[in-house]
Amino acid sequence: MNTETIGYNAGTIWVALNTADAVGVKQLKKMTKLKEKEVYTALGWLARENKITIDVDPEDSKELIVTLVKE
Repeated sequence: MNTETIGYNAGTIWVALNTADAVGVKQLKKMTKLKEKEVYTALGWLARENKITIDVDPEDSKELIVTLVKE
């Protein structure tokens, strides 16, 4: 996986998040059809750019909730 692919996947996740309010990682995988490693690398990219926030789901401590930062 190279930076071009990670950036493309980050764009795919950004589009998915733009249509939803807050989404769990499992749901993001379903929405984008990306593999788990692809989702997490893309989330890292978006987090580094301050495009998303990541929180632990209060109902399931093993699930992360991702929210798009509205500028």
